[in-house]
Amino acid sequence: MAGSELLPHGALHGIKVLDLSRILAGPTCTQLLGDLGATVIKVENPKSGGDDTRQWGPPYVTDKDGNDTDMSAYFMSANRNKQSVAIDIASADGQQFIRKLAAQADILIENFKPGGLKKYGLDYDSLKGEFPRLIYCSISGYGQTGPHSHKPGYDLMAQGYGGLMSLTGEPKGEPMKVGVGIADVMCGMYATVGILAALRHQDQTGEGQQVDIALVDSQIAWLINEGVNYLTSGDLPKRRGNGHPNIVPYGVYQTADGHVILAVGNDSQFGRFLEFLGLQGLASDPRFATNPARLEHRLALDDVLIPAVQRHTTQDMISAMEARKVPAGPVQDLETLFNSDQVAARGMKIEMQSDAGPVHLIGNPLKLSRTPVTYRHAPKSCGADSDEILSSESPFNI
Repeated sequence: MAGSELLPHGALHGIKVLDLSRILAGPTCTQLLGDLGATVIKVENPKSGGDDTRQWGPPYVTDKDGNDTDMSAYFMSANRNKQSVAIDIASADGQQFIRKLAAQADILIENFKPGGLKKYGLDYDSLKGEFPRLIYCSISGYGQTGPHSHKPGYDLMAQGYGGLMSLTGEPKGEPMKVGVGIADVMCGMYATVGILAALRHQDQTGEGQQVDIALVDSQIAWLINEGVNYLTSGDLPKRRGNGHPNIVPYGVYQTADGHVILAVGNDSQFGRFLEFLGLQGLASDPRFATNPARLEHRLALDDVLIPAVQRHTTQDMISAMEARKVPAGPVQDLETLFNSDQVAARGMKIEMQSDAGPVHLIGNPLKLSRTPVTYRHAPKSCGADSDEILSSESPFNI
């Protein structure tokens, strides 16, 4: 059909991104923009060896002689589809070159502490008059304003300050962070949304603006139902391990040979779930007949369900629940996950060719029917493109 072919360059082809960020939130954002077709030039500090996460290993990519390179797995997780140029922004020459790049860029992204770039003349207020079209995204721990704006921001701090750790962990255990830097990652996602909104405004008016995004604000925003539960009731939520504050039964249950996830979302599903376990009588028990009742009596219900589920294997439970249209699934480790047919079918494990050899990365989850994401550049060593970029009059066109 005419017009149904894929477009090869991505929806953001032609958009130029100057990336002054490091660690995870900013790089997550710029990698996503790069996957969508934007040209991204990542500026790294030659004095420190580049992005901090280059040293956050092992594991590292090794060269042909088996030596570790400066590309840790952590760094590679958020730095494909970028060119790397090593520039000392503390020097006059470095500042001049950043301004040259800013003059050609559509978007600048940085995650220095608020005010940290002012002494170099590279903060938003210093650049907005000279480059009125520039979209300037500032990522920080607490934002550009407020009493904590001067404090540094790290994922763990955001998870703690932003309330998430108070909700995560076993009921009698200590507050627990999520297993990955989720506050950083979600901040990068929110930053991307803000940048795309600013890009739309730039398209319509020719006007740039500052996007001010904070790790803590992002963390607070995705407290979602638990946050609004508190704001509505005034009751502090409790840590429930894998339990759900508003649905029962919903969680991880031990089986005869492992664990199974059960997400029984309504009363009819609950009845079909009980039928398989031979506990049909519970469906009419007033303590368990409705979800609000089950919430009130969750411990009494678990006393019955836990031993009943333990009599079955994980696969038996999953098969039985799927046959009865009750949501259930496994708890997979990463070996099982990345070798699954679903990951293969969805392209969520990819291989790219780096200067040191093939590297294996996590794919982009966006599936666009006309402008799919593309994987054009594997993560690079610090300053790999410096000579070419520094000598070019049009570095974004390399």
